[in-house]
Amino acid sequence: MSSPASPCTGVCRLDARTGWCVGCLRTMNEISRWGQADDAERAAILRALPNRRAGA
Repeated sequence: MSSPASPCTGVCRLDARTGWCVGCLRTMNEISRWGQADDAERAAILRALPNRRAGA
C-alpha cells in the first residue's frame, strides 16, 4: 500500500479568515508536517478536507 498523496494543488496562499490554504485547504501546520507525517496522520488530514471544502 502506498502513502497518501499530497493534496497540494500548487496554489499556495493562506486564507486569512479560515487559516486554510486556498488550494488544498490544509492549515500551515498540516502543510509543514506533511513530509514527516506517517500514513495515519496523512489520512486524518485528508479526511478533514471534504468538510472544510463544504464549509469554505
